[in-house]
Amino acid sequence: MNIDLTGRTALVTGASRGIGEAIARRLAGTGALVICAARNLENVERVAAEIVSSGGNASAVQLDITSDDVRDRIKAVIERQPIDILVNNAGITDDDLFLRMKPEAWTNVLRTNLDPAFHITQEVLKKMFRARWGRVINISSIVALSGNPGQVNYAASKAALIGFTKSLALEIGSRNVTVNAVAPGFIRTAMTDALTDEARTALVERIALRRLGTPDDVAYAVTFLASEQAAYITGTVMNVSGGLYT
Repeated sequence: MNIDLTGRTALVTGASRGIGEAIARRLAGTGALVICAARNLENVERVAAEIVSSGGNASAVQLDITSDDVRDRIKAVIERQPIDILVNNAGITDDDLFLRMKPEAWTNVLRTNLDPAFHITQEVLKKMFRARWGRVINISSIVALSGNPGQVNYAASKAALIGFTKSLALEIGSRNVTVNAVAPGFIRTAMTDALTDEARTALVERIALRRLGTPDDVAYAVTFLASEQAAYITGTVMNVSGGLYT
């Protein structure tokens, strides 16, 4: 399948590492101009520079998605370059068993993983409505569907993002704007690399494909949903868990 996003502009939050970085690189590889956004400016500038050095088109912007002025920052980005594809990827975890979970751990995870999707998407959609074309792709998690002990706050935030996805898709489909979610399973990142060999083996045994996912596995799914080939897909949750949850 030849995906060509030449002429489209994508904004990817949390693009300085891991899944977000892979998504930014993959979208740029299809011809899109990618605006890489993250809190750490140095890291996200590195990603954008490496995309450009490999022949892609990218720029970097510092963005704290939890800041009070996040809407103003997004407006400034849109004034310079309207967004066709929005990938709400940035998020955090703060795990603990429920009875030990501090209220701030609950609040911070919900505030980071859910609230910015509302603020950023609402601003970006204005141009998409006028253009009558757009893609909104929210990075949820497989634990939003399956649950996971010690991640009540994280699972709740990602499940809410799925509800956000499905409801918004119904509202704006008539404008030729699609809204979908991707639910990654256990992906090989710095967090899973820190697991002991025994813990990693036990984890892999729960996965039908008997391996951890890679950031590129998620990036390929996002790129497809951003493409013209996915024009008739909206309100869906793409399960990218290797068969961990079916």
